[in-house]
Amino acid sequence: MKNKKKSLKVIGVVFAILLITLIIGLFSPTWTPHIKGKNSISVLEQVKINGSNHEIMIRGKDRNNPVIILVHGGPGCPEIPYADKYQDLLENKFTVVNYDQRASGKSYHFFEDYSNLSSDLLVKDLLAMTDYISKRLGKEEVILIGHSYGTYIATQAAYKAPEKYKAYIGIGQMSDTVEIETDSLNYSINQAKKAGNKEDVSYLQGLTEKIKNGDMFTPRNYVIKYGGDSRLIDNPDGDSLSMLFSSEYNLLDVIRYNYGLAYSQQTLLKEVLKNPLPNLVTKLNLPCYFVMGKYDYMTSSNATKKYFNMIEDNQKEFITFEKSAHYPQFEEKEKFYKWMSDTFSN
Repeated sequence: MKNKKKSLKVIGVVFAILLITLIIGLFSPTWTPHIKGKNSISVLEQVKINGSNHEIMIRGKDRNNPVIILVHGGPGCPEIPYADKYQDLLENKFTVVNYDQRASGKSYHFFEDYSNLSSDLLVKDLLAMTDYISKRLGKEEVILIGHSYGTYIATQAAYKAPEKYKAYIGIGQMSDTVEIETDSLNYSINQAKKAGNKEDVSYLQGLTEKIKNGDMFTPRNYVIKYGGDSRLIDNPDGDSLSMLFSSEYNLLDVIRYNYGLAYSQQTLLKEVLKNPLPNLVTKLNLPCYFVMGKYDYMTSSNATKKYFNMIEDNQKEFITFEKSAHYPQFEEKEKFYKWMSDTFSN
């Protein structure tokens, strides 16, 4: 009887410790590391933009430097949890703004109604965010960077309000969706053949008709498996464990990230298939740069180059990073920093 009571007591203590640990994990404070300097800025906070609370992170050694607004991909894949790992160089000469889009990451709120979530709404959010950041940091124009799905939003914002932006940079730029997915599928099949993975080849070949008809995307786990997403780093998106070890996200934020990711993908991806960018934007009235990794088969450099050639713009440039795939700004961050520094200055 004594042993049984002792066992129950031990179980109770263990349960209490686990409960306390869970509560601490869920509600522990989050922050972004301080940057030294009298005119530096390093903030992580919620601001109401276009009627919804958005998480923003602003970092830079001198707030007078040119401002970059980064529009993350996914949909539903915020970059705040790992941004400081890759943008440390950029922060020397730029003030960098990351934000979690509506219904994504720390901007996902369990009791908010997202039934109106659409790419049009995310574009409006971005334009309102631009106004907020421009006023807060005292800049008439900012540099707009979209990555992956973020280019679907950012390209439309640049088209609608070119006066707000010094330039538009599309990294892993989206283009004709069916062509992207067909390229991704063919790449994955060819790589599977080279690896001798007959099951993968058979499965992927069976998707050909649906993908060419625009009914589905090439399963991203195969593109990732065969190196079409990243070459020099591990894919940083969706790594819940790494998020928990970041100072910007706690356990509750990781849960929100995964809820937001599932909802955003289900809601927004069908728009990309139905209305690819070449149907929406073929003319830009500001400097435009497409930065693509040579081995990018998440958005396909080949398809993006065709879209680039379609765009009417007095100043445009297509830049290829020879060692990268879908994350050239991270995979070759030194090269990207040098290009940004050479291209933009005070």
